[in-house]
Amino acid sequence: MVKKAIQMHNLPPHSALSKSQKVGQLFMPAAFINDTEEEVQKLEKLIQEHHIGSLCFFHSRASAATNFEGKKEVVHNENSYDRLRYLIERYQSVATIPLLIAIDAEWGLAMRIENTPQYPYAITLGAMQDQASLVYEVGKGIAMDCRKAGIHWNLSPVVDINLNPKNPVIGYRSFGANKDLVTRYAQAYIMGMKSEGILNSIKHFPGHGDTATDSHLGLPLIAKEKTVLLENELYPFIHLMDDSLDSVMVGHLAVPAIADGKKTSSSVSKEIMTDFLRGELGWEGVIISDALNMHAVSKEFPEKGGVEHAAFEAGNDVLCFADNVAEGIHLISNNSSEERIESSFNRFWKLKEKAFANTSNTLIDGSYEELMKQLAFKSLTISKGDESIIQSFRKNGFKFHHFGKSGGFFENQFSSNKIEVTNNLISIVPRQVKPNNKFGFTDKELETLIELIQNQKSIIYLFGNPFVLNLLPWQSALAVVICYQDLDTFQKNAAAHFKGKVNAQGKLPVSLG
Repeated sequence: MVKKAIQMHNLPPHSALSKSQKVGQLFMPAAFINDTEEEVQKLEKLIQEHHIGSLCFFHSRASAATNFEGKKEVVHNENSYDRLRYLIERYQSVATIPLLIAIDAEWGLAMRIENTPQYPYAITLGAMQDQASLVYEVGKGIAMDCRKAGIHWNLSPVVDINLNPKNPVIGYRSFGANKDLVTRYAQAYIMGMKSEGILNSIKHFPGHGDTATDSHLGLPLIAKEKTVLLENELYPFIHLMDDSLDSVMVGHLAVPAIADGKKTSSSVSKEIMTDFLRGELGWEGVIISDALNMHAVSKEFPEKGGVEHAAFEAGNDVLCFADNVAEGIHLISNNSSEERIESSFNRFWKLKEKAFANTSNTLIDGSYEELMKQLAFKSLTISKGDESIIQSFRKNGFKFHHFGKSGGFFENQFSSNKIEVTNNLISIVPRQVKPNNKFGFTDKELETLIELIQNQKSIIYLFGNPFVLNLLPWQSALAVVICYQDLDTFQKNAAAHFKGKVNAQGKLPVSLG
């Protein structure tokens, strides 16, 4: 199927830009798809007056990066995709210098936008054995969706190594605990995006995988020796720094071993970005900050524009989610050297030229449905038990139980099985993918689940984050099958597996607590 992409834009000669325009180019404010008209007009004015270089789109002001405590309700909007395209065109129309449009689309536009193709989480892809070619297709598919919407820059993939089962913010977003697998699959994902002309960004340097603190709320401390970091957390970053890499996103993490012993956030650390990332590791491309409104750093800079200026002076080229644009531009323009400003501007401008050089107007869609079938089949994992146990269980009869979100294919296939036997087939669909608030389960649900697993002969099919199992005595079950996603294709594949029509091909890519 052939579809048109939004027309790319031509850039003016960079020599025509003034100093303040060059500084403005380095700012990436947040744009919210479901904003009010008043807020849209405020952003239009900001773009016009300060020559903003890029925007990063989020669903709404209640979405993850702004709703720190998760107390604001995210309102569902069936028309978010059309609204996104409308706003991109509207913001581009008021920009004197074309905007570079970015988004977090780690598992597709669905990470931010309703009714768009959702691809599997990184942890699901990591469960597949030797399937880099399928990961490439995922990157390619996501890139096509970005291009159709008018997006140039997908701030992905996550290359953090999942080393901590209690990690509240990375978890399912990582390919797994094996550094070679993380590196290999990240490279495949990057090359898939590159095939469609979409920019990439590996994150969260120097590695957010072994933390138990959410950097949206506080500053994680990684107290490891430099040699350990080089062998583990830093490994994917180092091995992905080649011509296919467009940018490195620096996270809000304190890593004293590469910061001269300081416990300052990496995102505002000159020692980590300028001395280590550029000087020691030799990265010459764009460095982009993680969202500067996150409490790990923002609460340390009460002066408006202070965190933006500190992040820039430390080594960031692009200031993501800058809340205080005018004040930040003023501080940088008046306090940073011409050389410092020029170096960052030139790196960003080169990235912009690369994005806008892709002038193709047509896209040939691949088969999303067929790809998803392959991903579901290759990732399905038996973490306890084997096919023979499931076959014997099925023949002896079972009673079906479901916990969590309802209405899925798997539940509909087996919900009529209510015979009084001691065998229990348990379907678990977590209400949320993040581990806070016990993945959305009530205490009563967990109490019932635990009792079923401990006192009965049970087989579990889990359609979600495998770390849910840490809430349960899963070792007492006869078998545990991890399906990773509650998407329809994955539920159909799981039903076929239980019926003995397909075998599990995957391997759990992380260690449970």
